[in-house]
Amino acid sequence: MKNIITLLVCLVSLTSFGQCAKVDFDGVHWNTPYALATPYGWGVERSLIQAAFAPQVPFKGIEDTRYTPGWGNPNSEQYWSYGFLWYLDESPKISEEMIESNLSAYYAGLFNRNIDKQSITARKTLPVKTWVTEIVAENGDLQTYYGAIAMVDYMAQKPISLNCLVHVKSSPEQNKTFLFFEVSPQPLNDKIWKSLDQLWLDFDYTVSRHKPRLTLKTYY
Repeated sequence: MKNIITLLVCLVSLTSFGQCAKVDFDGVHWNTPYALATPYGWGVERSLIQAAFAPQVPFKGIEDTRYTPGWGNPNSEQYWSYGFLWYLDESPKISEEMIESNLSAYYAGLFNRNIDKQSITARKTLPVKTWVTEIVAENGDLQTYYGAIAMVDYMAQKPISLNCLVHVKSSPEQNKTFLFFEVSPQPLNDKIWKSLDQLWLDFDYTVSRHKPRLTLKTYY
């Protein structure tokens, strides 16, 4: 009788654990409910928005990043040039202040995550500063913003200023919001921006209408 009771307790415990356990997000094999191109030679990385390095970012969703081939090479014209999509649940209010505060939190967290790995001394650290202003909405955008991020480059261990374009779209029927960030230290007339712009021009969220409706809730 004791053995039967013990077995039942174990089964109940395992069932409860299975119901409560969160599924780890697998960015490599995640079936994206949108189309974001990956040019030849570019890197791809997907993770939850509220990653361990940026818990202050208050959104739930997925970050989908495209790194230029020269992103991590300080001798490349593509250094620190990349684009990333925030695929967000629901419809958060987008404003200059909202983007500024979240970019500050995001890049401060990114710096802190890499500071020990790169052995950056305290005297080289500087607070992240951002500014963002709304500009005329580009074709297809609900809103478009231009801004800059001033911070310490943890790879080169010196200050760097990144130009940033932010594009906003939404899909009310999916209850999703899309923020796409184009980032580069190069001036806006540099050729790298054409490549970054093209990622957004080719972006298509309507492909999800032909796929089973997906939910990300199990990943949070």
